[in-house]
Amino acid sequence: MSAINLLILDDKEENIISLSALLSDIGNINIISSTDPNEALKICWMKDISIALVDVQMPEINGFEFVSLLKSNSRTSHIMAIMVTAISKEDKYLIRGLESGAVDYLYKPLNPEITIAKVTSFIKQIHIQEEIIQKNIELEQSKKALIQANKDAEQARRSKEIFLANMSHEIRTPINGIMGIVHMLKSANLNPEQIDWINRLDNASNSLLLIINDILDISKIDSGMMKIEFEDFDLKAMILEFDKIFKFKATNKNLEFEVILDEALPQYVKFDTLRLQQIISNFISNSLKFTEKGKISLIVTNVENIGDQHTIRFVVKDTGIGIKPEAVEKIFQAFEQGDYGITKKFGGTGLGLAIVKRLSELLGGNVSAKSTYGQGSEFSFVTTIQKVEKSTHEKEKVRLQYTQLPKLDKLNVLVAEDNELNSFMLSHMLQTWSCNVKVVRNGILALEEFESNTYDLILMDTHMPIMSGFEAIKEIRNNHDLGKRNIPIITISASVLEHEQQAAFEVGADDVIGKPFNPVDLYNKITKNCSSKNENNITF
Repeated sequence: MSAINLLILDDKEENIISLSALLSDIGNINIISSTDPNEALKICWMKDISIALVDVQMPEINGFEFVSLLKSNSRTSHIMAIMVTAISKEDKYLIRGLESGAVDYLYKPLNPEITIAKVTSFIKQIHIQEEIIQKNIELEQSKKALIQANKDAEQARRSKEIFLANMSHEIRTPINGIMGIVHMLKSANLNPEQIDWINRLDNASNSLLLIINDILDISKIDSGMMKIEFEDFDLKAMILEFDKIFKFKATNKNLEFEVILDEALPQYVKFDTLRLQQIISNFISNSLKFTEKGKISLIVTNVENIGDQHTIRFVVKDTGIGIKPEAVEKIFQAFEQGDYGITKKFGGTGLGLAIVKRLSELLGGNVSAKSTYGQGSEFSFVTTIQKVEKSTHEKEKVRLQYTQLPKLDKLNVLVAEDNELNSFMLSHMLQTWSCNVKVVRNGILALEEFESNTYDLILMDTHMPIMSGFEAIKEIRNNHDLGKRNIPIITISASVLEHEQQAAFEVGADDVIGKPFNPVDLYNKITKNCSSKNENNITF
C-alpha cells in the first residue's frame, strides 16, 4: 500500500512537534505541517492530502472555517478532517465541528493511545476506499473489455455466418445441377451398368450434401438458430423406412441389417420427425462405415409411459471395429474421432455424432455410447415422445417419379438463373410437365422479358450478377400493371439460412425452394402457387 499524506495544522509550533512525534510510529504516512491556515489551504490544493488534523482555535481563520473551506472545494472535499481542540467538550462545539465537515474530535491534552487508534482507523478507511476505487477502475476496464469481446464475438459470428452462407451457395448450386441431372437420368431408359453408375453418382452427391448440412447444422446449434418443429407422424412407419433405406446399403457391404420394434410402441406420435431421423440415420451410417462384417441392428423400445408421454429408447448395435475405452466420450465432440489412425481409412468430418448429441439436448433427450474394442459398438438415444391419435386429415401419399406427374397445362414459365447447368436442368423438368420455358441469366434480363411478354410463373434465383433476384422481385411488385405485378414468384436459393429465406418473402416472393431441391417439391410449389391447383399429395 502506498503512503498517504497527513496534514497537521496548528498555530503553535510546539503542538505540531509533539503531535508529529506521537504519530511517527504509524506506518505508511507522510506528515506535512503548517502554522498558517492560508498556507495549509495551498498545501491541500497542491498535494494529495488524505487526513488533516486541524486545531480549532487559530487567529484569522479558525478550525471550523478552515474545514468548511476544504469541504467547499472539489479538489479538497475528500480530505478527512479531525478537529483538535482544548476548548470545552460541550455538544454545541461538537455539533459545529461536524456541521463544518469534520469526521471526529481529539481533545487536548491528547491521549496517545486514543490519538494513534483514531488516526490508524481513518488510515485504514482511506486504504479501503482506495482499494474500492481501484477495484471499480478494474471492473470498469473489465466491463469495457467484455463489451469489446462481445462485439468481437458478434462480428466473428456474423463473419462466420456470411462465410457459411457463401460457401453453402457456391457448393449447393453445382450440387443442385448434379442431383437434378441424376433425377433426369434415373427416368431415362438405361442399361443395368448405367443405372449402377447413376446410383454411385447419386450416393456421392448425397454424401457431399450431408457434409455441407453437418457444417451448417453445427453452426446453427452453436448460434442458437436451430429450430425444433413438432408434428404428428406415424412412428412405426418412419422406423420401418430405415429398413428399406439401409438394408440395401448393408447388403452392398455383405452385412445383415435388421429393425426390431417393441409392440408397446405408440403408432402415432408428436415429435420433430426430421431431427429424429437425423439422429437415427447418423447412428446407422456410423455403424455402416465402421462395420466390415456381421450385423447392424436398430432396436426401438418403449421403456415406460405415463399417460400419453412415452419414454422411448432408440439403439443401434453393430459388430464393427469398436471404440477404445478412453475414446468413447471424445466421439461426441465436434471435429473429433475416436482414433485418428482410422481417419485415413474411413474418412469423415467428425461432426455427425457431435450434432447428434446437441440435437438430443435440444429434444430433451440424451445420447450415450458403449463399445468393446474390436467387437462392436452400441449407440442409444432416449427421449420422451407424446402419443397422439391418427389425424383424420391425413392423406395417403402417392409415390411417383417426377416424369409421372400430371402435366401443367402449358404454363408459361420465366426462369431467371445464371448457372447454366441449373437452368438446363430446370428447363428439362418444366418441359417434362408441358411448360413453355424462357431462361434468362440475371435480374435485368428477367425484368425486360417480364415487361415484353406474358408469363404465368417466375422461378427466380436469388443470387445473380448485375441485378439480384431480390432486386428484380421488388421491381416486379412495383409494376404499374396490377395483373402483371401479382404474378406468382418462387425464389430458388442455395442459401439455407432462415433470415435469407425470410427476406425473399419480405420482398414479395410467394414461395421459396432451396438448392438442391427434389423435383416433386418444385412441382408441388408450382401447383400451389399457380391458378391450376393440384390437390394431390405427391411425394418422391
